[in-house]
This record gives sequence, C-alpha cells and structure tokens, in this order.
Amino acid sequence: MAGLVPLNRRNGGGLARTGAGFEDFYNMIDDFFNDGLMPGRNLSRDSFKLDIVDKGGEYLIEAEMPGVGKEEIELGVEDDNLTISLNRTEESGKDGKNYIHRERRSASVSRRVRLANASLADIKARLADGVLSVVVPKEEKSRSPRRIDID
Repeated sequence: MAGLVPLNRRNGGGLARTGAGFEDFYNMIDDFFNDGLMPGRNLSRDSFKLDIVDKGGEYLIEAEMPGVGKEEIELGVEDDNLTISLNRTEESGKDGKNYIHRERRSASVSRRVRLANASLADIKARLADGVLSVVVPKEEKSRSPRRIDID
C-alpha cells in the first residue's frame, strides 16, 4: 500500500486519456481524499497548538490559529478551567448557480486548561497575527496555617 500513487499525479498525469471528462472525475476523487481548505492544517484532524507560560504573577496562554477570525473563537470559564473553542465553517466553490462542484466543511475544536490559583474573573484575550494570547492573572491564596475550632 505504501507504493500507491493517485492516478492524476503519477508521472505527470499517469492515466491514459481515453475519453474526455474522466480527467476531471479522477481529480475530483483524489481531491476528495487529499485536499484541504487550509493547506497543511485540517481542523477536523488536528487541534490548534497551545503554549502555557507561568510568568510569576500571571499565566500566558498562546494558541496558534492562523487564518481564524475572532468571531470564530469562544472563550469560557467553568470552575478552575479555561475553555478555548473554535467553531469554523468553510465553503468553497463557484458563486454562480450552474456550478459543477461545491464543498462545505464544518469543524469544531475545543481545548480545556486547568489553572490553579487563577483569577478567572480578570482574564484578558487578544487575537493578533494568527495567535490568540490569553493573560490570566494569578490570585494569592492564603497559605498560612489556621486553627479550626471544634463544636
């Protein structure tokens, strides 16, 4: 199986051209299995890359999201968890009514990060140059021992 090559890509075309129209058919079949609207990255198979840095007084979370608009990103907080979700619908094809081929794809990716001692009420987020930066300040929790009275 490792030696298999798609028909339209073998030796500059590969399949003997016996009839008109079959070339487009084979290209369409190959593109169905190999083509991606985001070359090199497919959100249905891949997740966005995530880096978390402890900067002492705050956490810096950076998520790589090239080509994504901020209206496609959703940030949420639940308990001690920050959730970053990406919902994307992609559409390609011709704009006319008599199109031969048209595709639609929808993908949803979500990452959840648990942050200890975080002040989740003061989170700030910014999307620039394909990188979502989320700054989460830390809150100081008392570590001093305390006495508990027994009733």
